[in-house]
Amino acid sequence: MVDLVSQYEKIKPEVDTAIANVIQKAHFIKGPDVLEFEKELAQYLEVKHVIACANGTDALQIALMALGLQPGDEVITPSFTYIATVEVVALLHLKPVFVEVHKDTFTIDVSTIEAAITPKTKAIVPVHLYGQSVDMEPLEALAKKYNLPIIEDNAQAIGSTYTYSNGITKKTGSMGTIACTSFFPSKNLGCYGDGGAIMTNDDALAESIKMIANHGQSKKYYHDVVGCNSRLDTIQAAVLRIKLRLLDQYCDARRKVADYYDQAFANHPKITTPARNKNSKHVFHQYTLLIENSNRDELIQKLADVGIPSMIYYPVPAHKQKMFATLQLDTKELPTTDWLTERVISLPIHTEMDEEQLAYITSHFLKFI
Repeated sequence: MVDLVSQYEKIKPEVDTAIANVIQKAHFIKGPDVLEFEKELAQYLEVKHVIACANGTDALQIALMALGLQPGDEVITPSFTYIATVEVVALLHLKPVFVEVHKDTFTIDVSTIEAAITPKTKAIVPVHLYGQSVDMEPLEALAKKYNLPIIEDNAQAIGSTYTYSNGITKKTGSMGTIACTSFFPSKNLGCYGDGGAIMTNDDALAESIKMIANHGQSKKYYHDVVGCNSRLDTIQAAVLRIKLRLLDQYCDARRKVADYYDQAFANHPKITTPARNKNSKHVFHQYTLLIENSNRDELIQKLADVGIPSMIYYPVPAHKQKMFATLQLDTKELPTTDWLTERVISLPIHTEMDEEQLAYITSHFLKFI
């Protein structure tokens, strides 16, 4: 699904030198590269504060902790997402409240949120799924109306932008009260291990986030709050500094792959290509199709037989996962979410794909479907 070896080969001299410098200076934990990466990512996103952490799941957990939510508080989020988004809600003894997504863009359907708001609602967590921004303008208006913080899950859409009705453009990860991202190796901006970051424009929240991520310390050995130990290794930060400079280039390469797929599958009666929100610049972390009147499992196997990987993101929505069975959630029916889980299929998309590979994939996909 992602060719990280070929991507590495193109930046090998820079990466090898950067890693060697960290090792030679023994700056393994909180070295200079971590601070520099935080500054550079903040500049790229045009956000005041970036706090690096160990992974994207930690980022989401720390964000919720920083808001001071209490057990039993409700958090609104889509069910059609990777489990980490809602796993941390349950981990903190909060209550996930699931709402629908759009059938075409796969992102949270803002029109379904207001009916889910109760006096116990304390936050909304929209997910910029597959590389495309949520429609943030109406979501921000709704959040303001009910005085609710927004935690952006930007793990799949770093590099994407959103355009408001007045023409102002902002990066995903810069619009919410807090935003979170992951640097898992397969992400558009991925490191060579685990990594994550938390973003905010709120000075007080930034200080709280820093403390929570560092054992609740205000200064060494003085612990003001219960926190955790979540930090980005210096080696990973050194790699990310190099790749951040190439992020826009990487996103452009992914869009070219998506354009090729779109053209190859256009107007096929069994295939719906991914919609692109007119207000969002898609960065295609995943290229996800909807297929009708086909045996998806058989299709996946036929593709595998000729060396073509494919994936279902995600086969079981969060509200149907066994992990939530004991929480007694009062989740209403989510027909769109269920409909999508039965039809989505994702094809390889990454920065190193060439036309020969794309022709091979599309020709076999069309033949098998």
